[in-house]
Amino acid sequence: MKRIANKQVICDVLAEAGKKDKDIVVLCSDSRGSASFTKFADELPGQFIETGIAEQNLVSISAGLARCGKKPYAASPASFLSTRSYEQCKVDVAYSNTNVKLIGISGGISYGALGMSHHSAQYIAAMCAVPNMRVYLPSDRFLTRCLMEALIMDEKPAYIRVGRNAVDDVYNEGNVPFEMDKAVTVCEGDDVAIIACGEMVKPSVEAADILRKKGIKASVLDMYCIKPLDEEAVAAAAQKVSAVITVEEHAPYGGLGALVSQVIGRRCPRRVMNIALPDAPVITGTSGEVFDYYGMNGEGIARKAMEFI
Repeated sequence: MKRIANKQVICDVLAEAGKKDKDIVVLCSDSRGSASFTKFADELPGQFIETGIAEQNLVSISAGLARCGKKPYAASPASFLSTRSYEQCKVDVAYSNTNVKLIGISGGISYGALGMSHHSAQYIAAMCAVPNMRVYLPSDRFLTRCLMEALIMDEKPAYIRVGRNAVDDVYNEGNVPFEMDKAVTVCEGDDVAIIACGEMVKPSVEAADILRKKGIKASVLDMYCIKPLDEEAVAAAAQKVSAVITVEEHAPYGGLGALVSQVIGRRCPRRVMNIALPDAPVITGTSGEVFDYYGMNGEGIARKAMEFI
């Protein structure tokens, strides 16, 4: 299996598109290396802007470029993009409804040992609260490519969050049942529904495999489209089962679990359990070590599911 970071796929897609469309511009806040945009900067220097460590300027400049007819993609660490430049994201991009795609790189706890200052576990709650802002968390390289190719074709604001490290494949090349703003059903099951986003989709699929061996049939939904949330998919999955589990690399408040619970409570009441990061500074370690510690791996999710149902 070839493991590739989703941020690298974003660069590849934009580099391919940028060679055909000179209005596509990438901006970074001293993060071209960590964002994997070195290739883009080298191949298309006239379409690359380095703002330095100035995330607020990054977003405002992007909004200005969009108003001039450009198609800007602003990449910056998610921990700073979703907090330090929040007002600019809200006013300059979303309120003004400008064609800016905000790319939060190294999201969640993927900065590992750098700790809470570089962790970002609030971006779903923060960005979803902003009118006109769409929020996406792709799970693997194949879905990331489909998402970016779709976003290139529209002119609306969006926030895309990806991790720092290479991730395992969820799908197979050429076989991604992608439809814009529609959740992807990865596994079918009628005992429990697992709804996950971002890098939590893969361990959720692994959990479903473990549960299946124990006679428990679990469905898995890849809810890459956090906003707009695919309510029909949530309701349809919940109606088939007695319990729903959400899994997210996010704080326990205001994220996927909260959004799914609102839909289920309104449309088809079921018991819901949210598996998320704790409401506390996360332990120091690699992503894998952190997920193992908090039971956010395949075995941990399966164990919690069995206890819940």
